[in-house]
Amino acid sequence: MKFFLTTALLALGLASQASAHATFAEAQVIQGETARLTIRIGHGCDGEPTQRVRVQIPEGLIAAQPMVHAGWEVETVTSAYAQPYDYYGRTLTEGVREIIWTGELPAAFYDEFVFRARITDTVSVDQMLYIPVVQECANGAERWIEIPAEGQDAHDLEGPAPGVMVVAPTEHGHSH
Repeated sequence: MKFFLTTALLALGLASQASAHATFAEAQVIQGETARLTIRIGHGCDGEPTQRVRVQIPEGLIAAQPMVHAGWEVETVTSAYAQPYDYYGRTLTEGVREIIWTGELPAAFYDEFVFRARITDTVSVDQMLYIPVVQECANGAERWIEIPAEGQDAHDLEGPAPGVMVVAPTEHGHSH
């Protein structure tokens, strides 16, 4: 009986790992403000440890900055924005478009990777903002990069990009 119970629990754990995907700890971000975004990685790739987490910064997010992650190297890729953005009186024409953390996360462990970025008014209020994430392992990758088409449910996608809902600021400029 003990063997059967252990085997059943192991099978349930593997099934939940297989269906898990990259998500954000935050459900919402405020248009016009700088948001802290936390990517949650819940498993490796088919039993392999995660060696790299790559985050693509979509148009409409500017001034992105990764948080240092103990035991991991972090690098950024900078390129031009599609349009210039006003940022505290300065005009930004380029910025961080990808953040890459490199290290090792055992397959059975969970971790979070944090960055912050300003949500511009080019991202509509009440719009889900999808931020593609690729989780790389030695012999494969989990690509959480699919963005649903208008009217499509993200749950219907094989590798849905994690997203956060963009909300309007209140009268006083903050949501709280």
